Amino acid sequence: MQNIKKSTLIKLGIVLACAAIYLFVQPIQDSVNSALLMLKKIDVAAAKEYILSFGIWAPIVSFLLMVLQSIVAPLPAFIITFANAGLFGWVKGAILSWSSAMAGAVLCFFIAKLYGRAVVEKLTSKFALESIDIFFEKYGKFAILIARLLPFISFDIVSYAAGLTSMSFWSFFWATGLGQLPATIVYSYVGSMLVGSVRTFVMGLLILFSLSILIVMLKQIWNEKNKKVEKAKLENSK
Repeated sequence: MQNIKKSTLIKLGIVLACAAIYLFVQPIQDSVNSALLMLKKIDVAAAKEYILSFGIWAPIVSFLLMVLQSIVAPLPAFIITFANAGLFGWVKGAILSWSSAMAGAVLCFFIAKLYGRAVVEKLTSKFALESIDIFFEKYGKFAILIARLLPFISFDIVSYAAGLTSMSFWSFFWATGLGQLPATIVYSYVGSMLVGSVRTFVMGLLILFSLSILIVMLKQIWNEKNKKVEKAKLENSK
C-alpha cells in the first residue's frame, strides 16, 4: 500500500512541477504558447523562420518542438521534418527529425504507462484513442509500422495507445525506430528540395506512396490470417 501511495505521489509531483513551471515561469509559458501557435499554422516557412530565430540553439529548439508536438497530439510532425531538411540539409535534418521523434514517441509511451488511459484521453481525445484501439486490434504487431508510414494517422496517439497495452518497451522502441525511418528519410529528402505550393503536390504523392505500402502490408497480414485459418481447418479435419 505504501508503494502505491509513494508512486502516486511521485506521479502527482511530476504533474504539479510541470504545471507550476508553465504557469509561473513566464518565459517558459510564452515559449510554449508561441511554439504551439506556430505548429497549428501548418506552415513550413513559419516553422523554419521560428527555428532559425534561435541561432545556434536552433537544432535543440527543433528537437524540443518535435517532442512538444508528440505530447500535444495530433499536431503535425511533418512540418518540423520539412523545416529541418530545409535548414540543416536532408541528411542532418533526417537524423535530427528521427531522433527527436523517437524521444517524443518514448515519452508518450511512458506517459501512458505511468498515468493510464484517463490522462491519455485528456492529452488526445476519447474518440481518437478508441479509433486507435480498433487499429491495434486489426493489425496487432504491425500497427506501429503501418501508422508511421501513413502521414494521415497520428503516430503520437499510436505511441500513447501502445503504452496502454502489454507491449514491452523494447518491442515498441524497435518497431517505432524501424517504422519511422523510411518516412523520415523520404520526407527529409523531398523537403530539402521543394518550396512553396509544390509541397501540396508532393504531399499528395507521399500519401499515394504510403497507401501503396499499406496495401502491400495489408495483403501480407491477410495472407497470414488465411494461412492460420487453413491450418486450423486442416487440424480440425484430422
